[in-house]
Amino acid sequence: MVLAVCGAAGAGMGTGVAVAASKADPLVARGKYVVTIGGCNDCHTAGYAQKDGKVPVKDWLEGDILGWRGEWGTTYPVNLRNYINKLTEKQWIATAKNLKARPPMPAANVRQMTEQDLKAVYHFVKSLGPAGNEAPAYVPPDKTPNPPFVQFPGPPPGAPQK
Repeated sequence: MVLAVCGAAGAGMGTGVAVAASKADPLVARGKYVVTIGGCNDCHTAGYAQKDGKVPVKDWLEGDILGWRGEWGTTYPVNLRNYINKLTEKQWIATAKNLKARPPMPAANVRQMTEQDLKAVYHFVKSLGPAGNEAPAYVPPDKTPNPPFVQFPGPPPGAPQK
């Protein structure tokens, strides 16, 4: 499976459930922090960047219909809440440590996370519970996706081709 995951940082207000869980479980609080500074919300939470991070925690990580189109095709940020809620902690860590993803997902950043940080992300996302819809399916480069999507420019002239 190819995933699209994180970006840049921001913050939001929590629900009573998430706040209570984070006080009870330090891994949940750490996971919220890692998700925030890791920029996961920038892509995986609809409207997060446009609202300067002012999206309630209850709405975080549900994926988005905004596509990211480039020479690789068009990718969409997966609904991490539904995805991670189908995995065991061990499966999540193995997936993250071996993550391969199409742009603009910074898969190398996820692979660099410590096992403790990955466990924390897992516990935080599990504390949110499943919610939202699945992201649209990947669209190959020779197909035009439905809007909305961000168009990345092609490589500069003379750049090596993949």
